[in-house]
Amino acid sequence: MARRLLGPSSERAERYQGRITGFVVIACLVAAIGGCLFGYDIGVSGAVTSTDEFLSEFFNDVYKKKRNAHEDNYCKFNDQGLAAFNSTMYIAGMVATLLASPITTNYGRRASIICAGVFYLIGAAVNAGSMNLAMLYLGRILLGFGVGFETQAVPVYLSEVAPANMRGGLTVLFQLATTLGIFAASMISYATQNLNPWGWRLSLGSAALPSLLMAFGGYLLPETPHSLIERGLTEKGLEVLEKLRGTRNVDAEFQDMVVASEMANSVKHPFKDMLRKQYRPQLVMAVLMPTFQILTGTNCILFYAPVLFLMMGFGEDSLLYSAVLIGVVLFISSFVSIAFVDRVGRRALLISGGLLMIICQVIVSVILRYKFGDNQELSRGYSILLAIFFSIFLLGYGWSWGPLAWTVPSEIFPLATRSSGLRIAVAVNLLFSFITAQSFLYLLCALKFGIFLFFAGWLALMTIFVYFLLPETKGVPIEEMSLLWRKHWFWKKLLPDMLEAESSSLQTR
Repeated sequence: MARRLLGPSSERAERYQGRITGFVVIACLVAAIGGCLFGYDIGVSGAVTSTDEFLSEFFNDVYKKKRNAHEDNYCKFNDQGLAAFNSTMYIAGMVATLLASPITTNYGRRASIICAGVFYLIGAAVNAGSMNLAMLYLGRILLGFGVGFETQAVPVYLSEVAPANMRGGLTVLFQLATTLGIFAASMISYATQNLNPWGWRLSLGSAALPSLLMAFGGYLLPETPHSLIERGLTEKGLEVLEKLRGTRNVDAEFQDMVVASEMANSVKHPFKDMLRKQYRPQLVMAVLMPTFQILTGTNCILFYAPVLFLMMGFGEDSLLYSAVLIGVVLFISSFVSIAFVDRVGRRALLISGGLLMIICQVIVSVILRYKFGDNQELSRGYSILLAIFFSIFLLGYGWSWGPLAWTVPSEIFPLATRSSGLRIAVAVNLLFSFITAQSFLYLLCALKFGIFLFFAGWLALMTIFVYFLLPETKGVPIEEMSLLWRKHWFWKKLLPDMLEAESSSLQTR
């Protein structure tokens, strides 16, 4: 009985057969378009908020402060309405993920991916045609629903179709696609910024094309074997698993999926079940990993990169500089993560990335403290130096907290609580995205250079957390993850013994 609860043994997991097939690669690439859309929205929202045409039409007070040479450099863009343009999407996404979880569980991962594409498409159209602030915010809310469905389904989809020994690299595709989306959005915004007065509309509306690809691609995707088996389509699940692995010798993995499915279906209240002691470590990770990702401060830099570059003296070319810097650096670092996540492991990448980001945040704050006054621009040399350290910061983020804050929560939950666990992770991520997006411009004005020391302090805390409390998950099959916590020096003290856990599980049946 204990074996049924905890999943397959290590010896059994080693019998899993298969390889990376074209079927897996295509499925992952199509699913990762969701990451591209997520990144596109981050890039385009940050880009248009730095353009004069957009600001003069919707946020005229900010436009006037931007043109005022005597305005405090740190406070030129401090406007809660402008901040809400970025943040509204995330609070809507948090609400949407509550709707997406039962759809992902009961109708499959594909259904949520298709819904995400449709919401993105409608939201992009509304934003492009906005005539007033109400329409602008409505479009952002619809985009937020796309984010909620996408982030609920895509990481789970990628982790479930990938072979255990390459799951980390394939799930990093979500981050890679996000990077490409940010770069594409910034370059399109740069190309259209002089197409007055409708260039910003083209920039916002161009998200419709990848939205269509996502919705149509989601329709063509195969459902994951885990989802098919969980919903009683066992034979179809076996058929899809054989195609994904490129072999008919999948008995060990298939049987473990069936056992996990039986356990999942026996749990009547998976969200309530997550509060039980045997799931305490996973619950902590589902809350803290996405929280820590946002508290690196990277989302704020991505949201407002053109604004920051304008503030630091890069002039009207700030959009181009920020696009190239963010796009190239995150693209390269994503490949670093893909190359090493299944070799050196998640912990090594998270710790090394965290340390590198701390150093960069401290250096940036020191430069701003001593070389950047309230009403003066940085010299060209120091502006370039800041751009270099921002690049190094993003490099560390791109191989660590960027992709792995999604990878770890998507792979640590047993099937019975996986959808509920991801719902918590996504909701927490979107909640803190909303908080930071809404407060960053105010905090930048209030704390000035100290805002980067604020994020450096959080980075130090999360690096310590990973070192002591996150077990290594590389190469561990999803259904064997529960064994990790019972071997960990800290978490094993909090977990019930096997008999108590089995009794608790039976009470939910």
